[in-house]
This record gives sequence, structure tokens and C-alpha cells, in this order.
Amino acid sequence: MFPLDRDSPVPLADQVERQLREWIEAGRWPAGARLPSIRQLAGQLGVSPNTVVTAYDRLVAAALIDSRATAGFFVAEGARPLPDDVLLDAGDEQDPVWLAQQSNDQRAGVLLASSGALPGPWLEDAIPAALVSRALGRSSAGMATRCPPQGLPELRERIATMLRAQGIAVDAGRLLTTAGATHAIDLICRCFIQPGDTVLVEDPGYFLLLGRLQDTGARIVPITRRHDGIDLEQLEAACRTQRPRLLFIQSVLHNPTGWGSTPANLHRVLMLAQQHGFLIAEDDVHGHFHPGAPMRLAQLAGLDRVIYFSTFCKALSPALRLGYLAAEPALLKPLLRQKIYSLLTTPSLNEFVLLELLATGRWRKHLERLQRKLAVARTASSRLLRQAGVLLEHPGEGGLFLWGQLPHGIDIDGLVKDAWHNRILLARGATFSARGVADPHLRFNAVFAQQPRLSEYLSERLSALAGARATLARAARTSH
Repeated sequence: MFPLDRDSPVPLADQVERQLREWIEAGRWPAGARLPSIRQLAGQLGVSPNTVVTAYDRLVAAALIDSRATAGFFVAEGARPLPDDVLLDAGDEQDPVWLAQQSNDQRAGVLLASSGALPGPWLEDAIPAALVSRALGRSSAGMATRCPPQGLPELRERIATMLRAQGIAVDAGRLLTTAGATHAIDLICRCFIQPGDTVLVEDPGYFLLLGRLQDTGARIVPITRRHDGIDLEQLEAACRTQRPRLLFIQSVLHNPTGWGSTPANLHRVLMLAQQHGFLIAEDDVHGHFHPGAPMRLAQLAGLDRVIYFSTFCKALSPALRLGYLAAEPALLKPLLRQKIYSLLTTPSLNEFVLLELLATGRWRKHLERLQRKLAVARTASSRLLRQAGVLLEHPGEGGLFLWGQLPHGIDIDGLVKDAWHNRILLARGATFSARGVADPHLRFNAVFAQQPRLSEYLSERLSALAGARATLARAARTSH
């Protein structure tokens, strides 16, 4: 086996990853070859198993090796890119739809450094085949089973139990299953927004929401998102002058920043909603990744004027498109009608699988594993990004995202275009803004951002740009 330099400032996990990467890329281990087990390699190298786990996780995220449940780790088969005419871009480069598409197209060789999703291997063991078989066995009609449009009553009761454990007072009658959070947003827009209505959004905020609101003909008013919650002065001013119909907000692990909200901030938001009569759509898509017990608006309000929604897709399986809405019956009824119009019902197989997952306790254990792995990834990514020259002023409370600020004067548009041409997907801060102004931030996926390929690219580009600025500055001083 290869030697490690224990006197080097380069962490041991980085050294292991780099050496394994070189062996794989040089063909010393051919496609399909089985790698040593974690304990075996740790023993051979004289390092802790956690060091090998970190190296293997990074190689899995880079699509160089595959994790096959209990069978171990194997060198990945060489991916063959699809012909260009097979992949149709849904939008222009760097627009929200285009960014969302890239994360799902999974183009060969692209490092999804700003993706909004976990890497596939992290989710492989979440739903074993045996669980799917048991789930299907819950229904006497098997694959011919129809699902009630509101969702399976047993599943809604399980979700209600989960939410009550989070302090959200809800029962099965106040829940509606959806085909993910994007579907929930679409239903809310269909039900409660008419052309000309004023809708308040956080800035920065979820980029696909902005496009969906534009389609409704709503008047979008951005409110600055701070590291401790939405800007209350701007919110109150907008309430006085704009007569808003609806506020979309992410209280926990905000996308794209990863920030949270203080209880005091949330209390004030609810008071303004009561005073000015607007509805709140609380997006809790990333709340599952929070390692603690954060406060949510739906906890404080008891669903009074709050439509709460989340999804299992991010943390569980992109193949299991299933989420849920919680609201009082007067608000839930029109949402149910729109679900029937747009989708009729969600697939019964998906609902039975999720029911089985919640009933066995596997969901809770899966989340705990993800939270631990995300904590390790965030530490590694933060270190590498800072070394590359990225400022992480408020790194957030956990979860998938890091909101990094680039040095002053960097051409962000030029950088993200150059990165894409180098097979690295980066998402600029302006993409997440309803104001349409330049922004010095990039959103980073904490799992993919721990790849040295990204930090090496950023270090090289940022150093070169800083050097060019210094040269221009010296030339300007000389000319004067």
C-alpha cells in the first residue's frame, strides 16, 4: 500500500483520497475492481477508520467509486456521456430552471459543486428492496391499489405523529400528500395568488419559487434575509405600503444560505401576519437536516394563517417523489381540489413505501446518519473553501448549504461560466435574488464542495484574478 506523510500539513484523509484517485485514474484498479474494506485499508495505512470513510465518501461523491450496500466499495464503471442532441437544455445557462436541470441530468464528469441535492450513494441504503416488498404487501390489491387524493389515512397519521414530535399541533385531517415540495408550491400558487397580488419573498431565496410566482402574474416584493431571520423592518414597511397577500419563508436551514431564525424574529413575523391579514407559506424542505430542535412558525402559530410544507425527496430518495402540506381545513380544502385538478392523486406505491419506512423507525435512523455525515462534510468543505479565498462569514447551523462570499472585484458571472466550461457547476448569488442585482456570493453544496478539484480550481482562479487587479492598480499609480 502507499505511504502517508504524517509530518505534512495535508490532512491524512486528503492524502488517502488523492492517492486512491491517482491509482484509479491511472488504471491500477480497473472498473469494477473491489477496494479494500474500510477496516482493512485503515489497518494497512495505520489510520483511523473515520479517515478512510472520509476519503471513500469523497470518491463516491466524485463518481469514481460505488458503494454497494453490504458488498463494499468498487471502482465505478466509466460513464459514457450522452450525445449532445439527447440532452435538451430547458433554459439559458445559469437561469434557475437550467441550474435545477443540471443537478438531475447528471452529466458525466461534472462536479455539482452548487447542487441542491445529496449525492446518490448517500441515499442508496435508505430504502432497501425488502422494504418495498413489505410496503406493497400492506395492500390486498397490490399494484392495483388506488390512493385517496388526500393521501393514505395511515400515512397521514404517521406524518402527523412525526410533526407533533416537532411541536407542530396537527392531525391527519389537516395533512395533504404532494409530489414533493415543488408540487406544494405550485398548489399554493394556484389556490391563493391572483394576477396583481403582492407576494413577499426572502432575498436571497429559493430560485424556482421566483419563476413560479412570475408565472402567476403576482407582484413580487423582496425582503432581505439576514443570518438571524427575515429583515423585520423591511417586512413591516412592506406590510404597511404593499398590502401583501402571501409571504413565502424558510425558517430553518434557509436555501441558499443555510441560516436559521430566532424565536423572537418568528414571533414578530406572526404578529405582522395577524395585524395585516396575510398568509404565510412556510417552506421546511431542509429542516430534516438540522441536527437540533429548531423553532418553526407552524409550532408557534398552531397553523393559524400558516401553510406548512416539506418533502421526503431531499433526504430520502429522488425516486420517491413525496411531500406533504399541513394547514387548517379552510385552507386545505382548496389545496386538495387543486391537487385533484393537477395530479388527481399521488402514487399509492410511494405512499405505502413511506408508511413502511416511518412505521419501522428507519426514517429517524437514516436522518441521524445523514446529519453526522453532513457535519463531517461541512467541516471539510469549510476548511477547503476558506483556504481557496472564500469568506464564510455566517456558516449556518448545519444542513447542505454553505453561502460563500468571493473577494471584492471578482467577476462572478465570468467565474461561473469559466467553471462550467471546466465541468464544475457553480450557482451565483444573483440567481437567488428577486432584485436582479449583482451579488458577491456563491452557493456551495457541502458534500460536493469537499472535493479538492473545486478548491484547487478556486484557488488558481482567485489568485490569478487578484494578481491581475494588483497589476492594474500598480499601473494606474505609475501613470499618475
